[in-house]
Amino acid sequence: MMQHRIMLRPDGVQDFVAAAGKCEFDIDISYNSFIVDAKSIIGVMGLNFSQILTVSCNGYDADFEKYLQKFAVAC
Repeated sequence: MMQHRIMLRPDGVQDFVAAAGKCEFDIDISYNSFIVDAKSIIGVMGLNFSQILTVSCNGYDADFEKYLQKFAVAC
């Protein structure tokens, strides 16, 4: 499982969910103990965008990895 720490803004949710939806594996997005399906626009909209979010990918897609880089947070 690959994990990425990102900051996401509400105006980027639709593009994020569309990019996640192109992947053939499960993707979750979380903060603290709150976990939602990254392919669910309603779930992602329920997140607290002031928090650093963790994206957990159960597979690999080069295009999605490149897409996530624009939201990356330094560890």
